[in-house]
Amino acid sequence: MDINILFVIIGVVFISTLTRSTFGFGDALIAMPLLALFIDIKIATPLVALIAFFIAISILIRSWQRVEIKSAWRLIVSSLIGIPIGLWFLDDINENIIKLVLGIIVLFFAIYSLVKPKLHQLKGEKLSWLFGFIAGILGGAYNTNGPPIVIYSSLKKWNPENFRATLQGYFFTTGILVITGHGIAGNFTKEVLLYFICTLPIVILAIYLGRIYNKRISHNFYKYIYIILIVIGSLLIYNSINNII
Repeated sequence: MDINILFVIIGVVFISTLTRSTFGFGDALIAMPLLALFIDIKIATPLVALIAFFIAISILIRSWQRVEIKSAWRLIVSSLIGIPIGLWFLDDINENIIKLVLGIIVLFFAIYSLVKPKLHQLKGEKLSWLFGFIAGILGGAYNTNGPPIVIYSSLKKWNPENFRATLQGYFFTTGILVITGHGIAGNFTKEVLLYFICTLPIVILAIYLGRIYNKRISHNFYKYIYIILIVIGSLLIYNSINNII
């Protein structure tokens, strides 16, 4: 193992974990493209999945009471219904077109939310079925289930701690499927597990710091969320256009 590469990986994992622990999402957006520059994608993907699953469990252990159960179970069930549909029916649809449309929707939502901060707040739970179903389809087809869930959570206007915890409840459940898939495929090699063990102390530290920051930024929490969504939407648009061209 190259010690210099290890230090780079630790740095990337710390930043991505801190982002996930503070806001509830965004770790893969940071970690995957950066890690892929230094290690094989076949190592980076299961490593990020393993760390993400550990983060979800760690946050839920302390904050499970904060999970918005009424929304969470609906989002999970509808996503589980949507995942096989995404795998089955969207296999032949151009991935870049779907990601381009998704990127435009996410970008528009985030910019509009910043300009109009008093965006309509969802009161009931009926739309959770729709958002979860769409997330499942996108997750099953293109591994992009995060944005619909984050948008729904933003529309619910939960406080930062509930927002963070509820997302972990969702990602924990879907993460079980991801972890199982990697396990069956034999992707958890000795190298992946060694990287995971080496980064574990910094992951635990980042989770702890993220919990503190989550409480401190409560006043401008959703402003930060919309900024992150702008980055996500822009990256989806850029990557899809770049691949189309």
